[in-house]
Amino acid sequence: FLQYVNSKFYDNTIIHRIVTTGIFVAQGGWLSPTPSVQPGQKPAIALEVNKGLSNLKGTIAMARRGGDGNSIGSQFFIVYKDTKLPAEDGIGGYSVIGRITSGLNELKAAVIDQGVQVGSSDGKPNVETIIGSFTLQ
Repeated sequence: FLQYVNSKFYDNTIIHRIVTTGIFVAQGGWLSPTPSVQPGQKPAIALEVNKGLSNLKGTIAMARRGGDGNSIGSQFFIVYKDTKLPAEDGIGGYSVIGRITSGLNELKAAVIDQGVQVGSSDGKPNVETIIGSFTLQ
């Protein structure tokens, strides 16, 4: 993940999904505005279960397909409100990679609070959100 950040892989990507019911996450890491396939590059990120940590507001963790701990690609999610993420098929967690240190309230007000397209509770945000740059400290 650090190699992706350092190579600016995430710069100018989008937040393509928000979930506002059940779990409370914003998801990004796609290279195009219309996510239909996983990007060709796949980071060497192994599932490192962090039980409970991925449920806390401000957490950044690697996204994966439900029940498949080997499906971690380039996508990540941001927990914007304390939530209970599902522990599917005995996997029990997600790979936590960091925490938001500033800007979470602004993300929530500008994007999440504006809702999901077509009035859904899980999908593309009403407000297009481009990640200009991504840094880790």
